[in-house]
Amino acid sequence: MHVRIVGVGAGAWGSVFCALLQDAYGHLRDKVQVRIWRRPGRAVDRATAEHLFEVINAREDVLRRLIRRCAYLKYVEARLGDRTVYADEILKDDFCLNMIDTPLCPLKVVTNLQEAVWDADIVINGLPSTETRDVFGEIWRYWKERITAPIIISLAKGIEASLDPLPRIITPTQMISKARNSLLIRSFRP
Repeated sequence: MHVRIVGVGAGAWGSVFCALLQDAYGHLRDKVQVRIWRRPGRAVDRATAEHLFEVINAREDVLRRLIRRCAYLKYVEARLGDRTVYADEILKDDFCLNMIDTPLCPLKVVTNLQEAVWDADIVINGLPSTETRDVFGEIWRYWKERITAPIIISLAKGIEASLDPLPRIITPTQMISKARNSLLIRSFRP
């Protein structure tokens, strides 16, 4: 049996949680696959790239790993302003944009949402509540052909308030459920 775990959202909490899973189950690569989805294209500013370069050079283990993977030069170039590095790119090299000072363990990063979640057995929601509804609305469209839905674990913090029909609080878990129910209702309309 093979278990595919996908983290959706690569902020500090989502990245750390997936890194902990990878660290705990990485020795079972033939049975457990951990990957994380992050939106592509967010550039790392030069000041952050310079700080990241300092962190890399201060940690011998990180420096050796990046040199072995032929990834060190891009940080030299980014520090000089000759190259732009991106948040999804540094995450592949074990750095979360929100936690530059803390190298993580290696993660498989996927920037295509459909590819990331298509065959997932477990999905970890690491998105802020403000993004949960939209992203999971899209995810449920990819899953509409599935016989069973994956297990969803939400790490999301934050809530929304609604006044209609009655004042209430909407949690990220309720947002995920509502995104699925909205898709099901649209699917069954004649």
